[in-house]
Amino acid sequence: MPPDGPSPARAAALHVPVDHKAMRRPLILAACLMATFMAAVESTIVATAMPSIVADLGGFKLFSWVFAIYLLSQAVTIPIYGRLADLLGRKKTFYIGAGLFLVGSTLCGFARNMVWLVIFRTLQGVGAGGVQPISMTICGDIYTPAERAKVQGLISSVFGVAAVVGPSLGAFLVEHGAWPVVFWVNLPVGAAAILMISVFLQEQVEHRKRKVDYLGSLLMTVAIGSLLLLLVQGETLPDSIVAILAAGFVLGLAVLLVYEARAPEPMLPLELWRDRVIVIGSIGGGIAGAIMMGVSAFLPTYVQGPMELSPTDAGLVLGVMSVTWALASIFGGRLMVRTSYRLIATLGALCLVAGSLVLVGLTPSRGPLWASMGSLVIGLGMGFCNTAFIVSIQAAVPWGKRGAATSSCLFMRFIGQALGAACFGAVLNFTIQRKSPGSWGAVDQLLQPGQRASLPAQERMRLAELVGAGLHNGYLLAVVLSVALLVLVLRLPARLSPSRPG
Repeated sequence: MPPDGPSPARAAALHVPVDHKAMRRPLILAACLMATFMAAVESTIVATAMPSIVADLGGFKLFSWVFAIYLLSQAVTIPIYGRLADLLGRKKTFYIGAGLFLVGSTLCGFARNMVWLVIFRTLQGVGAGGVQPISMTICGDIYTPAERAKVQGLISSVFGVAAVVGPSLGAFLVEHGAWPVVFWVNLPVGAAAILMISVFLQEQVEHRKRKVDYLGSLLMTVAIGSLLLLLVQGETLPDSIVAILAAGFVLGLAVLLVYEARAPEPMLPLELWRDRVIVIGSIGGGIAGAIMMGVSAFLPTYVQGPMELSPTDAGLVLGVMSVTWALASIFGGRLMVRTSYRLIATLGALCLVAGSLVLVGLTPSRGPLWASMGSLVIGLGMGFCNTAFIVSIQAAVPWGKRGAATSSCLFMRFIGQALGAACFGAVLNFTIQRKSPGSWGAVDQLLQPGQRASLPAQERMRLAELVGAGLHNGYLLAVVLSVALLVLVLRLPARLSPSRPG
């Protein structure tokens, strides 16, 4: 493969001829990095703003849904975008996803209660499903396997950079402005990315009859949506509704698997899952995503709630994870070329175990320094793991399946994040409900500095201990998931690497 992409002969054979003269790899890469940043910054900037949003809109019970519904809608649309990218081409598919994302982001800022915010986050997630995977697929197309290790490491590091900028920017906007701006700040970034892709990426796609697996996506939405609702709200729902949701998850998943095995162009091509590298990378990405959500979504709540610190302090604590994530992504991508996917993924899993154990020992008296240490080690683990997973999966398939394989990996990552947000939120809600039923309104006050000051000292201490206990139980869950990930990545082929494709 020459520096600027596949050869003309190979591109023609794949029905996607690429005009090399029109392609400018550094500029296309810059656009992909901007698009990835646009979607990635949403999690971190919203995480530090959420306590203030809850204090303004109310609805602490729906706290987890602001994260979970965004990730769920993102996850279930990723396979559709992946299929469209292989059928329609990367460029048109990117326009659809990025456009919907920007519309959803705009509407989120106009939400006047938590229910509408959740609805607009759904639309935002539908768009995000076409931003990150298509950006990664474009980079996978224009770089060789050895180059991808470095480039995908750079893309993965964008998540870290987004987490550095996001918490600090979110805290600044909340303290000195208004929370709606946290949803609008990425609008110019998205517009610039769309413009650059339109100008610098040229491709020609042969038109043919296309089938998109909408039914598969609907079945996935029913199955995973039922599970999320069961996890997040199950404690407060009647037994009959719980039973219906459980049945919806089991039956929806069963029907989905049967249907996908027979679909002519399935949402999730099951033949990809016969490859051990793809299975481990996809499931591993899902587990890592769940752990990441337990930290990024709920650590700011711990800092602002039990520790009674400011949004700025919460942003700085979470920002530490971003710095080490970026560094580990870049370093891991370069080291991977000389070693193996398994070594880098194992280093990442060990860091996640260690970081989760640090957070288990977190108490308000230990302060933000202890929280920052856990955040730092978790960031190293995320950088190593995500880079190893995406590069190994893209190297395992040819061009014609790379969009589907990349989407499969990211699909599992975001399903993991959605389930992670739901599970950690369920643990938090269950703990509060069991220890002190009816405390939701008081918890809303605890998270807002102005309202917190009006609470009696004894009540503030009680609420801080209540929220802290719930989050502590959540980090015990993170330890279990980290150990499971370590066991999984040890099953990767020992010598497989970008320079030794097997």
